[in-house]
Amino acid sequence: MRHRVKTKSFHRRKEHRETLFINLAKSLILNGRIETTLPKAKALRPFIEDLVTLAKEDTIHAKRLLAQRLKDQKVAKKLYTEIAPLFKERNGGYTRIYKLEKRRIGDGGEKALIEFVEYPS
Repeated sequence: MRHRVKTKSFHRRKEHRETLFINLAKSLILNGRIETTLPKAKALRPFIEDLVTLAKEDTIHAKRLLAQRLKDQKVAKKLYTEIAPLFKERNGGYTRIYKLEKRRIGDGGEKALIEFVEYPS
């Protein structure tokens, strides 16, 4: 039974899953868009949106929390100096997910493109 289970496990331990989301979030922040599987993109969305909401607060505490959660000071700085100001007037919905027609070669997994909504290309 899946009572009160909100997230997918991706058949990984908690530590491995957290590291996966941190690495996906870093790539998304640095590049503006990433191509991954559809379930990973759907699971990444709440994680990255919480980070952007936190980065919109321009306090030292928020900056330290971002650096702690992302485990990288340079990526956190890019998030709160370049990306968060783009979403000052937006209350949520910072990312969009596109389903891609092509599937992964190895197992046929659905692929998706996740990107920031107002990120300049």
